[in-house]
Amino acid sequence: MASKPSIPQGTRDFSPAEVSKRQYIIQTIKSNFEKFGFQPIETPSFENSDTLMGKYGEEGDRLIFKILNSGNFFFNKNKIELPESIESLQVNSAETISLEQRIELNKFTGKISEKALRYDLTVPFARYVVQHQNEIEFPFKRYQIQPVWRADRPQRGRYREFYQCDADVVGSKSLWQEVELVQLYDTVFTSLGLEGVTIKINNRKILSGIAEVIGASDKLIDFTVALDKLDKIGEDGVKKEMIEKGIAEEALVKVQPLFNFTGTFADKINQLSNLLSSSEEGMKGVEELKFICDNVATLGLATATLDLDVTLARGLNYYTGAIFEVAAPKTVSMGSIGGGGRYDDLTGIFGLKNMSGVGISFGLDRIYLVLEELQLFPETVAATSKALFINYGDAEALYASQAIQKLRKENIKVELYPDNVKVGKQFQYADKRLIPFAVIAGEQEIASNSYSLKNLVSGEQISVDFEGLKAALLA
Repeated sequence: MASKPSIPQGTRDFSPAEVSKRQYIIQTIKSNFEKFGFQPIETPSFENSDTLMGKYGEEGDRLIFKILNSGNFFFNKNKIELPESIESLQVNSAETISLEQRIELNKFTGKISEKALRYDLTVPFARYVVQHQNEIEFPFKRYQIQPVWRADRPQRGRYREFYQCDADVVGSKSLWQEVELVQLYDTVFTSLGLEGVTIKINNRKILSGIAEVIGASDKLIDFTVALDKLDKIGEDGVKKEMIEKGIAEEALVKVQPLFNFTGTFADKINQLSNLLSSSEEGMKGVEELKFICDNVATLGLATATLDLDVTLARGLNYYTGAIFEVAAPKTVSMGSIGGGGRYDDLTGIFGLKNMSGVGISFGLDRIYLVLEELQLFPETVAATSKALFINYGDAEALYASQAIQKLRKENIKVELYPDNVKVGKQFQYADKRLIPFAVIAGEQEIASNSYSLKNLVSGEQISVDFEGLKAALLA
Protein backbone atom coordinates (compact mmCIF):
# COMPACT_ATOMS: atom_id res chain seq x y z
CA MET A 1 0.00 0.00 0.00
CA ALA A 2 1.42 3.37 -1.03
CA SER A 3 2.12 5.84 1.75
CA LYS A 4 0.10 9.03 1.88
CA PRO A 5 2.11 11.88 0.29
CA SER A 6 3.15 14.67 2.65
CA ILE A 7 5.74 17.43 3.06
CA PRO A 8 7.93 18.25 6.10
CA GLN A 9 6.36 20.39 8.80
CA GLY A 10 7.13 24.07 8.32
CA THR A 11 7.34 23.83 4.52
CA ARG A 12 4.68 24.56 1.88
CA ASP A 13 3.58 23.90 -1.67
CA PHE A 14 2.50 26.97 -3.65
CA SER A 15 -0.34 27.08 -6.17
CA PRO A 16 0.01 29.02 -9.46
CA ALA A 17 -2.00 31.92 -7.98
CA GLU A 18 0.20 32.02 -4.86
CA VAL A 19 3.40 31.90 -6.90
CA SER A 20 2.16 34.82 -9.04
CA LYS A 21 1.50 36.90 -5.93
CA ARG A 22 4.89 36.01 -4.46
CA GLN A 23 6.60 36.92 -7.72
CA TYR A 24 4.76 40.27 -7.69
CA ILE A 25 6.22 41.04 -4.25
CA ILE A 26 9.70 39.82 -5.24
CA GLN A 27 9.67 41.84 -8.46
CA THR A 28 8.57 44.98 -6.60
CA ILE A 29 11.36 44.54 -4.04
CA LYS A 30 13.92 43.67 -6.74
CA SER A 31 13.11 46.68 -8.93
CA ASN A 32 13.48 49.04 -5.97
CA PHE A 33 16.73 47.37 -4.87
CA GLU A 34 18.13 48.10 -8.32
CA LYS A 35 16.70 51.63 -8.29
CA PHE A 36 18.79 52.25 -5.16
CA GLY A 37 21.95 50.89 -6.82
CA PHE A 38 22.09 47.37 -5.37
CA GLN A 39 23.50 44.52 -7.50
CA PRO A 40 22.35 40.87 -7.36
CA ILE A 41 24.43 37.91 -6.15
CA GLU A 42 23.58 34.32 -5.23
CA THR A 43 25.29 31.92 -2.80
CA PRO A 44 24.90 28.13 -2.29
CA SER A 45 21.92 26.80 -0.35
CA PHE A 46 24.33 25.13 2.09
CA GLU A 47 27.62 26.29 3.59
CA ASN A 48 30.41 24.67 5.57
CA SER A 49 29.19 24.34 9.16
CA ASP A 50 32.05 26.41 10.56
CA THR A 51 30.94 29.31 8.33
CA LEU A 52 27.58 29.45 10.10
CA MET A 53 28.08 28.12 13.63
CA GLY A 54 28.77 30.67 16.36
CA LYS A 55 27.49 33.63 14.32
CA TYR A 56 23.90 33.78 15.59
CA GLY A 57 24.20 33.32 19.32
CA GLU A 58 23.35 30.16 21.25
CA GLU A 59 19.64 30.26 20.35
CA GLY A 60 20.34 30.79 16.66
CA ASP A 61 22.92 27.99 16.50
CA ARG A 62 20.29 25.52 17.75
CA LEU A 63 18.06 26.38 14.79
CA ILE A 64 20.64 25.60 12.10
CA PHE A 65 19.77 22.57 9.96
CA LYS A 66 22.86 20.36 9.75
CA ILE A 67 23.43 18.06 6.77
CA LEU A 68 24.56 14.51 7.53
CA ASN A 69 27.76 13.51 5.74
CA SER A 70 27.27 10.96 2.99
CA GLY A 71 28.79 7.49 3.27
CA ASN A 72 28.44 4.56 5.67
CA PHE A 73 30.76 6.01 8.29
CA PHE A 74 28.88 4.31 11.14
CA PHE A 75 29.71 0.90 9.74
CA ASN A 76 33.34 1.09 8.63
CA LYS A 77 36.54 0.49 10.58
CA ASN A 78 36.66 4.15 11.62
CA LYS A 79 33.30 3.81 13.30
CA ILE A 80 32.43 6.92 15.30
CA GLU A 81 31.56 6.13 18.89
CA LEU A 82 28.92 8.18 20.70
CA PRO A 83 30.51 9.72 23.84
CA GLU A 84 29.18 8.21 27.06
CA SER A 85 28.21 11.62 28.42
CA ILE A 86 25.62 12.10 25.68
CA GLU A 87 24.53 8.50 24.96
CA SER A 88 21.29 8.88 26.90
CA LEU A 89 20.40 12.39 25.72
CA GLN A 90 16.94 12.97 24.25
CA VAL A 91 16.73 15.06 21.07
CA ASN A 92 14.41 17.56 22.74
CA SER A 93 16.55 18.04 25.86
CA ALA A 94 18.97 20.60 24.36
CA GLU A 95 17.69 23.25 26.76
CA THR A 96 18.81 21.35 29.85
CA ILE A 97 22.07 19.61 28.95
CA SER A 98 25.26 20.51 30.77
CA LEU A 99 28.12 22.50 29.27
CA GLU A 100 30.26 19.32 29.16
CA GLN A 101 27.51 17.47 27.30
CA ARG A 102 27.04 20.37 24.88
CA ILE A 103 30.77 20.42 24.07
CA GLU A 104 30.76 16.65 23.51
CA LEU A 105 27.62 16.90 21.40
CA ASN A 106 29.16 19.63 19.23
CA LYS A 107 32.32 17.54 18.76
CA PHE A 108 30.26 14.51 17.76
CA THR A 109 28.06 16.57 15.41
CA GLY A 110 31.20 17.95 13.78
CA LYS A 111 32.34 14.40 12.93
CA ILE A 112 29.12 13.39 11.23
CA SER A 113 28.09 16.73 9.72
CA GLU A 114 30.41 19.20 8.02
CA LYS A 115 27.80 21.26 6.15
CA ALA A 116 24.57 23.06 7.04
CA LEU A 117 21.68 24.79 5.28
CA ARG A 118 22.09 28.56 5.40
CA TYR A 119 20.28 30.23 8.32
CA ASP A 120 20.21 33.67 6.75
CA LEU A 121 21.79 35.54 3.82
CA THR A 122 24.00 37.93 5.82
CA VAL A 123 26.69 35.54 7.06
CA PRO A 124 27.04 33.86 3.63
CA PHE A 125 27.31 37.37 2.18
CA ALA A 126 30.16 38.19 4.58
CA ARG A 127 31.87 34.96 3.51
CA TYR A 128 31.31 35.93 -0.15
CA VAL A 129 32.85 39.40 0.37
CA VAL A 130 35.98 37.97 1.99
CA GLN A 131 36.36 35.22 -0.60
CA HIS A 132 35.88 37.62 -3.55
CA GLN A 133 37.39 40.77 -2.08
CA ASN A 134 39.85 41.23 -4.97
CA GLU A 135 37.01 41.21 -7.51
CA ILE A 136 34.71 43.64 -5.67
CA GLU A 137 34.59 47.44 -5.91
CA PHE A 138 33.94 48.92 -2.46
CA PRO A 139 31.61 50.14 -1.14
CA PHE A 140 29.77 47.08 -2.47
CA LYS A 141 25.97 47.24 -2.63
CA ARG A 142 24.40 43.84 -3.12
CA TYR A 143 20.95 42.35 -2.97
CA GLN A 144 20.05 38.69 -2.63
CA ILE A 145 16.66 36.95 -2.84
CA GLN A 146 16.96 33.27 -1.92
CA PRO A 147 15.49 30.70 0.51
CA VAL A 148 16.89 30.07 4.00
CA TRP A 149 16.17 27.31 6.52
CA ARG A 150 15.64 27.32 10.30
CA ALA A 151 14.71 24.43 12.60
CA ASP A 152 12.15 26.65 14.29
CA ARG A 153 8.73 25.80 15.71
CA PRO A 154 6.31 26.43 12.82
CA GLN A 155 3.48 28.93 13.39
CA ARG A 156 1.58 31.57 11.44
CA GLY A 157 4.11 33.64 9.52
CA ARG A 158 7.03 31.48 10.73
CA TYR A 159 8.28 28.60 8.60
CA ARG A 160 11.27 26.27 8.46
CA GLU A 161 11.89 27.12 4.82
CA PHE A 162 11.32 30.67 3.67
CA TYR A 163 12.71 33.37 1.42
CA GLN A 164 14.71 36.38 2.55
CA CYS A 165 15.13 39.47 0.44
CA ASP A 166 18.28 41.30 1.61
CA ALA A 167 20.04 44.49 0.64
CA ASP A 168 23.46 45.25 2.18
CA VAL A 169 26.30 47.73 1.76
CA VAL A 170 29.85 46.85 2.87
CA GLY A 171 32.91 49.05 2.81
CA SER A 172 31.41 52.27 4.18
CA LYS A 173 30.86 53.53 7.72
CA SER A 174 28.76 56.45 6.52
CA LEU A 175 25.43 56.82 8.32
CA TRP A 176 23.94 58.02 5.03
CA GLN A 177 23.62 54.31 4.23
CA GLU A 178 21.22 53.91 7.16
CA VAL A 179 19.27 56.95 5.96
CA GLU A 180 18.97 55.37 2.49
CA LEU A 181 17.89 52.00 3.89
CA VAL A 182 15.05 53.66 5.81
CA GLN A 183 14.01 55.32 2.54
CA LEU A 184 14.28 51.97 0.74
CA TYR A 185 11.90 50.36 3.23
CA ASP A 186 9.46 53.23 2.76
CA THR A 187 9.71 53.07 -1.05
CA VAL A 188 9.12 49.30 -1.25
CA PHE A 189 6.12 49.25 1.08
CA THR A 190 4.63 52.30 -0.64
CA SER A 191 5.06 50.54 -4.02
CA LEU A 192 3.22 47.51 -2.61
CA GLY A 193 0.38 49.74 -1.40
CA LEU A 194 1.13 48.76 2.19
CA GLU A 195 0.79 52.08 3.98
CA GLY A 196 1.20 52.71 7.69
CA VAL A 197 4.16 50.43 8.45
CA THR A 198 6.40 51.44 11.36
CA ILE A 199 10.17 51.29 10.88
CA LYS A 200 11.53 50.78 14.39
CA ILE A 201 15.13 51.80 15.01
CA ASN A 202 17.57 51.40 17.89
CA ASN A 203 21.35 51.20 18.23
CA ARG A 204 23.46 48.41 19.71
CA LYS A 205 25.77 51.03 21.25
CA ILE A 206 22.80 52.29 23.26
CA LEU A 207 22.14 48.77 24.53
CA SER A 208 25.83 48.41 25.42
CA GLY A 209 25.68 51.77 27.18
CA ILE A 210 22.62 50.75 29.20
CA ALA A 211 24.31 47.49 30.22
CA GLU A 212 27.38 49.51 31.26
CA VAL A 213 25.35 52.03 33.26
CA ILE A 214 23.51 49.32 35.21
CA GLY A 215 26.71 47.38 35.82
CA ALA A 216 25.88 44.40 33.58
CA SER A 217 28.36 44.82 30.70
CA ASP A 218 29.46 41.20 31.09
CA LYS A 219 25.83 40.13 30.56
CA LEU A 220 25.22 42.20 27.40
CA ILE A 221 24.04 39.30 25.21
CA ASP A 222 21.77 37.88 27.95
CA PHE A 223 20.43 41.41 28.55
CA THR A 224 19.65 42.08 24.87
CA VAL A 225 18.18 38.63 24.17
CA ALA A 226 15.77 39.04 27.11
CA LEU A 227 14.91 42.66 26.23
CA ASP A 228 14.13 41.66 22.65
CA LYS A 229 11.32 39.44 23.97
CA LEU A 230 9.38 42.30 25.59
CA ASP A 231 6.54 42.12 23.03
CA LYS A 232 6.20 38.36 23.55
CA ILE A 233 6.57 37.83 27.30
CA GLY A 234 5.96 41.29 28.76
CA GLU A 235 7.87 43.35 31.32
CA ASP A 236 7.62 40.78 34.13
CA GLY A 237 8.76 37.97 31.83
CA VAL A 238 11.77 39.98 30.66
CA LYS A 239 12.79 40.85 34.23
CA LYS A 240 12.40 37.23 35.31
CA GLU A 241 14.63 36.03 32.46
CA MET A 242 17.26 38.69 33.23
CA ILE A 243 17.39 37.61 36.88
CA GLU A 244 17.68 33.95 35.81
CA LYS A 245 20.65 34.97 33.62
CA GLY A 246 22.41 36.51 36.64
CA ILE A 247 21.54 40.19 36.21
CA ALA A 248 21.13 41.78 39.66
CA GLU A 249 17.74 43.10 40.81
CA GLU A 250 19.36 46.48 41.60
CA ALA A 251 20.33 46.70 37.93
CA LEU A 252 16.72 46.17 36.90
CA VAL A 253 15.69 49.18 38.99
CA LYS A 254 18.09 51.34 36.97
CA VAL A 255 16.75 49.93 33.70
CA GLN A 256 13.09 50.55 34.64
CA PRO A 257 12.78 53.71 32.45
CA LEU A 258 13.18 51.48 29.38
CA PHE A 259 9.82 49.85 30.05
CA ASN A 260 8.00 53.21 30.09
CA PHE A 261 9.61 54.97 27.16
CA THR A 262 7.12 57.35 25.50
CA GLY A 263 6.95 60.67 23.69
CA THR A 264 8.25 62.02 20.39
CA PHE A 265 11.52 60.97 18.84
CA ALA A 266 13.17 64.08 20.32
CA ASP A 267 11.71 63.28 23.77
CA LYS A 268 13.12 59.76 23.65
CA ILE A 269 16.55 61.02 22.55
CA ASN A 270 16.59 63.40 25.54
CA GLN A 271 15.61 60.63 27.94
CA LEU A 272 18.37 58.40 26.54
CA SER A 273 20.91 61.23 26.83
CA ASN A 274 20.06 61.58 30.53
CA LEU A 275 20.17 57.82 31.15
CA LEU A 276 23.46 57.33 29.28
CA SER A 277 25.33 60.51 30.20
CA SER A 278 28.04 58.51 31.98
CA SER A 279 28.60 56.09 29.07
CA GLU A 280 30.78 57.18 26.15
CA GLU A 281 29.64 54.20 24.07
CA GLY A 282 25.98 54.90 24.83
CA MET A 283 26.25 58.58 23.91
CA LYS A 284 27.90 57.64 20.62
CA GLY A 285 24.81 55.54 19.87
CA VAL A 286 22.54 58.46 20.73
CA GLU A 287 24.42 60.74 18.28
CA GLU A 288 24.20 58.13 15.50
CA LEU A 289 20.46 57.75 16.03
CA LYS A 290 19.99 61.50 16.03
CA PHE A 291 21.88 61.88 12.72
CA ILE A 292 19.79 59.19 10.99
CA CYS A 293 16.47 60.41 12.27
CA ASP A 294 17.12 64.13 11.69
CA ASN A 295 18.03 63.50 8.04
CA VAL A 296 15.13 61.11 7.44
CA ALA A 297 12.81 63.74 8.90
CA THR A 298 14.23 66.41 6.55
CA LEU A 299 13.95 64.17 3.47
CA GLY A 300 10.56 62.83 4.49
CA LEU A 301 8.89 59.43 4.13
CA ALA A 302 5.97 58.68 1.80
CA THR A 303 3.81 56.33 3.91
CA ALA A 304 5.99 54.78 6.66
CA THR A 305 6.74 56.08 10.16
CA LEU A 306 10.18 55.99 11.81
CA ASP A 307 10.07 55.30 15.53
CA LEU A 308 12.76 54.91 18.20
CA ASP A 309 12.24 51.68 20.15
CA VAL A 310 14.82 51.24 22.92
CA THR A 311 13.64 47.69 23.66
CA LEU A 312 14.51 46.62 20.13
CA ALA A 313 17.52 44.38 20.62
CA ARG A 314 17.42 41.51 18.11
CA GLY A 315 19.34 38.54 19.48
CA LEU A 316 21.92 38.33 16.71
CA ASN A 317 25.49 38.70 17.90
CA TYR A 318 26.80 40.64 14.92
CA TYR A 319 24.93 43.97 15.11
CA THR A 320 27.15 46.79 16.35
CA GLY A 321 25.29 49.99 15.39
CA ALA A 322 21.81 50.76 14.09
CA ILE A 323 19.16 48.04 14.46
CA PHE A 324 15.99 48.02 12.33
CA GLU A 325 12.70 46.18 12.57
CA VAL A 326 9.56 46.83 10.52
CA ALA A 327 6.10 46.36 12.02
CA ALA A 328 3.02 45.85 9.85
CA PRO A 329 0.11 48.31 10.16
CA LYS A 330 -1.65 47.96 13.50
CA THR A 331 -4.80 46.69 11.80
CA VAL A 332 -2.98 43.42 11.10
CA SER A 333 -1.84 40.93 13.74
CA MET A 334 1.61 39.98 12.49
CA GLY A 335 5.19 39.90 13.74
CA SER A 336 7.95 41.88 12.11
CA ILE A 337 7.94 42.02 8.29
CA GLY A 338 11.53 43.23 7.97
CA GLY A 339 14.69 43.87 9.95
CA GLY A 340 18.41 44.53 9.81
CA GLY A 341 21.23 46.63 11.14
CA ARG A 342 24.87 47.73 11.11
CA TYR A 343 27.65 45.15 11.61
CA ASP A 344 31.10 46.71 11.88
CA ASP A 345 33.07 43.50 12.34
CA LEU A 346 31.18 40.71 10.58
CA THR A 347 33.77 40.09 7.84
CA GLY A 348 36.47 40.09 10.54
CA ILE A 349 35.38 36.59 11.55
CA PHE A 350 36.53 35.47 8.09
CA GLY A 351 39.84 37.37 8.20
CA LEU A 352 38.91 40.69 6.56
CA LYS A 353 39.25 43.45 9.17
CA ASN A 354 37.85 46.99 9.19
CA MET A 355 35.04 46.24 6.73
CA SER A 356 31.88 47.86 8.04
CA GLY A 357 28.51 46.84 6.66
CA VAL A 358 24.84 47.60 7.06
CA GLY A 359 21.82 45.84 5.63
CA ILE A 360 18.10 45.19 5.78
CA SER A 361 15.85 42.24 4.99
CA PHE A 362 12.25 41.94 3.82
CA GLY A 363 10.12 39.06 5.13
CA LEU A 364 8.47 37.82 1.94
CA ASP A 365 6.11 35.30 3.56
CA ARG A 366 4.79 37.68 6.17
CA ILE A 367 4.44 40.51 3.65
CA TYR A 368 2.38 38.10 1.53
CA LEU A 369 0.05 37.34 4.46
CA VAL A 370 -0.37 41.05 5.23
CA LEU A 371 -1.15 41.97 1.61
CA GLU A 372 -3.61 39.07 1.40
CA GLU A 373 -5.38 40.02 4.62
CA LEU A 374 -5.67 43.67 3.57
CA GLN A 375 -6.64 42.68 -0.01
CA LEU A 376 -3.83 44.76 -1.49
CA PHE A 377 -2.84 42.49 -4.38
CA PRO A 378 -3.77 44.13 -7.71
CA GLU A 379 -6.34 42.25 -9.78
CA THR A 380 -3.80 42.11 -12.61
CA VAL A 381 -1.59 39.80 -10.52
CA ALA A 382 -2.70 36.43 -11.81
CA ALA A 383 -1.08 33.24 -13.05
CA THR A 384 -3.84 32.64 -15.56
CA SER A 385 -4.01 33.38 -19.28
CA LYS A 386 -5.97 36.33 -20.63
CA ALA A 387 -7.77 34.20 -23.21
CA LEU A 388 -8.35 30.54 -24.14
CA PHE A 389 -8.67 29.67 -27.83
CA ILE A 390 -11.32 26.98 -28.31
CA ASN A 391 -10.13 23.92 -30.25
CA TYR A 392 -12.47 22.79 -33.09
CA GLY A 393 -9.97 20.54 -34.90
CA ASP A 394 -6.54 20.65 -36.49
CA ALA A 395 -7.31 23.17 -39.24
CA GLU A 396 -8.99 25.53 -36.77
CA ALA A 397 -6.21 24.97 -34.21
CA LEU A 398 -3.60 26.01 -36.79
CA TYR A 399 -5.54 29.19 -37.58
CA ALA A 400 -5.83 29.91 -33.84
CA SER A 401 -2.12 29.15 -33.28
CA GLN A 402 -1.09 31.73 -35.86
CA ALA A 403 -2.99 34.38 -33.91
CA ILE A 404 -1.63 33.06 -30.61
CA GLN A 405 1.92 33.35 -31.91
CA LYS A 406 1.44 37.03 -32.79
CA LEU A 407 -0.36 37.83 -29.51
CA ARG A 408 2.46 36.30 -27.45
CA LYS A 409 4.93 38.58 -29.25
CA GLU A 410 2.86 41.42 -27.78
CA ASN A 411 3.34 39.87 -24.30
CA ILE A 412 -0.31 38.84 -24.09
CA LYS A 413 -0.83 35.57 -22.18
CA VAL A 414 -3.00 33.29 -24.33
CA GLU A 415 -3.27 29.55 -24.90
CA LEU A 416 -4.99 26.94 -27.06
CA TYR A 417 -7.01 24.14 -25.51
CA PRO A 418 -4.95 21.12 -26.62
CA ASP A 419 -7.73 18.64 -27.40
CA ASN A 420 -10.67 18.72 -29.80
CA VAL A 421 -13.34 17.85 -27.23
CA LYS A 422 -16.84 19.12 -26.50
CA VAL A 423 -16.95 22.91 -26.52
CA GLY A 424 -18.78 22.92 -23.18
CA LYS A 425 -15.89 21.12 -21.53
CA GLN A 426 -13.44 23.70 -22.93
CA PHE A 427 -15.54 26.61 -21.61
CA GLN A 428 -15.78 24.86 -18.23
CA TYR A 429 -11.98 24.57 -18.18
CA ALA A 430 -11.64 28.32 -18.83
CA ASP A 431 -14.07 29.07 -16.00
CA LYS A 432 -12.19 26.90 -13.51
CA ARG A 433 -8.90 28.51 -14.53
CA LEU A 434 -10.49 31.98 -14.10
CA ILE A 435 -9.56 32.85 -17.70
CA PRO A 436 -11.64 35.95 -18.53
CA PHE A 437 -11.99 35.51 -22.32
CA ALA A 438 -12.59 32.71 -24.82
CA VAL A 439 -11.70 33.06 -28.50
CA ILE A 440 -13.79 31.13 -30.99
CA ALA A 441 -12.03 30.43 -34.27
CA GLY A 442 -14.16 27.99 -36.26
CA GLU A 443 -14.92 27.53 -39.98
CA GLN A 444 -17.01 30.72 -40.13
CA GLU A 445 -14.26 32.83 -38.52
CA ILE A 446 -11.59 31.35 -40.81
CA ALA A 447 -13.71 32.16 -43.87
CA SER A 448 -14.09 35.81 -42.81
CA ASN A 449 -10.53 36.09 -41.35
CA SER A 450 -12.01 37.08 -38.01
CA TYR A 451 -12.40 35.88 -34.41
CA SER A 452 -15.33 35.70 -31.99
CA LEU A 453 -14.28 37.04 -28.60
CA LYS A 454 -16.46 36.03 -25.66
CA ASN A 455 -16.25 37.75 -22.28
CA LEU A 456 -16.69 34.86 -19.84
CA VAL A 457 -17.66 37.20 -17.01
CA SER A 458 -20.38 39.23 -18.74
CA GLY A 459 -21.29 36.71 -21.44
CA GLU A 460 -20.94 39.36 -24.16
CA GLN A 461 -19.60 38.12 -27.51
CA ILE A 462 -18.25 40.24 -30.40
CA SER A 463 -16.68 39.59 -33.79
CA VAL A 464 -13.27 41.23 -34.36
CA ASP A 465 -10.34 41.15 -36.75
CA PHE A 466 -6.85 40.46 -35.39
CA GLU A 467 -6.15 44.10 -34.50
CA GLY A 468 -9.46 44.29 -32.68
CA LEU A 469 -8.65 41.07 -30.83
CA LYS A 470 -5.24 42.38 -29.79
CA ALA A 471 -6.70 45.70 -28.62
CA ALA A 472 -9.41 43.97 -26.58
CA LEU A 473 -6.94 41.66 -24.85
CA LEU A 474 -4.51 44.49 -24.13
CA ALA A 475 -7.24 46.63 -22.57
